[in-house]
Amino acid sequence: MAPGLERCMYCGDNQGTDIDHFEPVRINPLRTFDWHNHLLACSLCNSHLKRDLFPISCDGTPLLIDPSSEDPAAHLHLSLAAGAYVKLSDRGEATIKVFGLNRPILIRGRRRAYLATPPLLNRWHEAFVKGDLDEAADWADTIWEQPTADVVHAMFHQAVTPGAEDVFADESETLALLRDPVIRAALLRTD
Repeated sequence: MAPGLERCMYCGDNQGTDIDHFEPVRINPLRTFDWHNHLLACSLCNSHLKRDLFPISCDGTPLLIDPSSEDPAAHLHLSLAAGAYVKLSDRGEATIKVFGLNRPILIRGRRRAYLATPPLLNRWHEAFVKGDLDEAADWADTIWEQPTADVVHAMFHQAVTPGAEDVFADESETLALLRDPVIRAALLRTD
């Protein structure tokens, strides 16, 4: 949820300029100096949207997803073509609402990232095949440091799930790149 450099850990689009207390000081003053309670956030998400909101479920557990310790994929699904998040749980719904994750500017940015990523993957692949590892590293940085790199993560994830052919219906070349074991190993840093 916070890919790239100095990006907001909530929206992923804006520069992280603030330190947010994930669990607000008003609610739990004992976590004021708890390192694990400090997240990098943009001023919009931190000061204007979240402020000291911290919805709690009936059983007392937080409803917001902590992007530093949880995989948001269990609670949120990114509709790649639409650029919007869809809730998969109450926690996903609360997170979308509190941080305004479907703001028009974010949707537009995600849709553009979805269009920009396949050519970037092609450029990485071309550099890798010709053995220019420095150029390939530059393209990898460009891919992952996009403001809305959550799109790239979702593309890689959705490419190997059931129904991927439907998600990437008119994009068989993109799907092949996203499924390519060499690309996945290099860009996802997996084996």
